[in-house]
Amino acid sequence: MNSLFEQKRILAASLMLTLVACTTPPKQLPVESKPSTPPVTTTVPPTVPPTVPPKLVPITNYTQAYKLSSYAEMPGWGNDDLREAWPAFVNSCVALRNKAEWKEVCSALKNVDAKDATSVRGFFEMNFSPYQVQHLDGGTDGMVTGYYEPLLKGSRTKGGAYQTALYAVPNDLLTIDLGSVYPDLKNMRLRGRLVGNKVVPYASRAEILPFLAGKELVWVDDPVDAFFLQIQGSGRVQLNDTGETVRVAYADQNGHPYKSIGRYLVDKGELTLDQASAQGIKGWIAKNPSRQEELLNANPSVVFFKEEKLLDPSIGPKGALGVPLVPQRSIAVDPTQLPLGAPVFLSTTMPLSSNPLQRLMMAQDTGGAIRGAVRADFFWGFGREPGELAGRMKQRGAMWLLLPKAFEIKNN
Repeated sequence: MNSLFEQKRILAASLMLTLVACTTPPKQLPVESKPSTPPVTTTVPPTVPPTVPPKLVPITNYTQAYKLSSYAEMPGWGNDDLREAWPAFVNSCVALRNKAEWKEVCSALKNVDAKDATSVRGFFEMNFSPYQVQHLDGGTDGMVTGYYEPLLKGSRTKGGAYQTALYAVPNDLLTIDLGSVYPDLKNMRLRGRLVGNKVVPYASRAEILPFLAGKELVWVDDPVDAFFLQIQGSGRVQLNDTGETVRVAYADQNGHPYKSIGRYLVDKGELTLDQASAQGIKGWIAKNPSRQEELLNANPSVVFFKEEKLLDPSIGPKGALGVPLVPQRSIAVDPTQLPLGAPVFLSTTMPLSSNPLQRLMMAQDTGGAIRGAVRADFFWGFGREPGELAGRMKQRGAMWLLLPKAFEIKNN
């Protein structure tokens, strides 16, 4: 008779044949060029558990996976005001301070004058070694997109303009953590539901409404805005009937892979790649209202939310690291390629521009569409202007991972 552990392995293996794999999403994006893996998160995950890359994930191999560099080789490093990155780094240390490799640098925060640019710069240069992030083929050029926290108009009750619901996690959604059985599949989860004695994939966007009755959190006035909220992963809803504003944060996902509706329109010949921004997609829907459902259902992924009180409007939503994101200093990355919480120096350009955007960021979030080593999703913040910037951002860029010297000593 099989042991309990063997039974779990067999169960997990059988589930992998029937379910869709998925990681923690949130940030998905409307479209991205083919070289960079789907877009996002936004989105969202691959359809089957991907082949585990050769020894890129374990902590002891992080520095072996990337090329040791120097601060002099990082374009714009000397021009960045690192004091602006300090609050985001402090947030990272809240999550990392008990990890062996981070204890020393996070304990040293108290010795730094956060208002003194020289003191902050000296802290990073003294305690961290920079490594240029590379693809497996040695390439260093990658894709940088953007996301933000939108504001929607809503109501606690359905009626009038408020006809589109944002949903909580359905009661019958099952989540199986594959990492508990196969350590090499850390961060990989299967989602589905039980039918008789069989676990089957959860409903796709086109099929899901009958499964969500009673799980409505709030009702909003625009189905397209609700769709893009799922791509961003979190947002705020201003409630018309109560006057309050609440935050809706990512809670779970239906397990289907994110598919870019921008790519769908490009493949159909409806838009060019340059036109397939969030703004371009919304413009196409406005001109083709009868095809709205066709377009939205081209992405089978559905994100579920949880409501949070908005205690301080100046504080960003929590990312996958579990700490608040800081506008223009937090990014979403692929957690199988970069350690969450780590500082990452990003060299790219402003949206639809050649003007340099070179600054120290913190890897504090993930997204189903964020796949690969040289791949980042730039958090612009809350509101209309960040939304405009995020919707247009699809730039090329390079990245340098800053690791505490403890990693270097441990691995060499």
